[in-house]
Amino acid sequence: MFTAAALASLLWGCGATQPVVPTHYRSHSAQEQGDRRVGEYISSEWSLQTASYWIEGPEGLVLIDTQLLPSALRKELAFAKDVTGKEPKLAIVLHANPESFNGTALLKELGVPVVTSGPVRERIPAVHEKWAPSLFKQYWNGRYPRELVLADSFGDSTRELSAAGLTLKVHVLGAGSSASHVVVEWEGHLFTGDLVARDTHNWFEGGDTTEWLQRLEELRALGPKWLHPGRGLPGGPELLDAQAAYVQAVREEVTRERHAEHPSSDPLAAVEARMRARYSGYAYVKLLPHVVRAEWARQARRP
Repeated sequence: MFTAAALASLLWGCGATQPVVPTHYRSHSAQEQGDRRVGEYISSEWSLQTASYWIEGPEGLVLIDTQLLPSALRKELAFAKDVTGKEPKLAIVLHANPESFNGTALLKELGVPVVTSGPVRERIPAVHEKWAPSLFKQYWNGRYPRELVLADSFGDSTRELSAAGLTLKVHVLGAGSSASHVVVEWEGHLFTGDLVARDTHNWFEGGDTTEWLQRLEELRALGPKWLHPGRGLPGGPELLDAQAAYVQAVREEVTRERHAEHPSSDPLAAVEARMRARYSGYAYVKLLPHVVRAEWARQARRP
């Protein structure tokens, strides 16, 4: 059984000292974000360069996701205040992943409402329980939250939310890279969380690749002009093409190994090696094993 502690060791290493932290990346240009009212904060490599966003409205800001570490969220809030001069009025959690929900407690302390869908909220406690013990040891000096504070539920179905003088559509979607998702739509922009990543492997948390491909088609049907991924800078609809190709590649390589005439002595490692070769330019190879193991298990369950 691949435990959370073992996976944490694989993803982050077990060193007791904090590595050197490269410069965080801050983006709010129309060229990179598609609109100067959108800002993005990307955390350091130490915390997996997690992307979170804000949308500026006439009365304040709406935050999209809340970072893995409260220390990173504080830097995002300072950056947003410096750029816009405005305060957050609402935050939206996109899926049950620590990178998405860990800033909830800090924001609520600051008086900022934090919401997500009912299905995502329902899954957060189990995900927190899985990861908190090992990640607290790794990120204690980033103030990794030991106690869970849940976002409030806005309901179980797609709807519009209004805050900061903005109206956003929040799509409640099923499984993908996680067990359930929220995607925010605003003026041709889609904020996708880990359903989409750019030039990097995805954090996979209890999802399903068949459902993931369906989610990507649902996003395509919305006709977005800009996609804001959970990791990496935004882009156009080509990010959906690249993500779908990646998911298909995982499925193909697992199928290839499962039906090989002469299978490898370590089939999962063989699949991972071929994925690394196919996506040699992709960052965070340490995230790859989780989706490979999940896809292997999914295909094993098929009749």
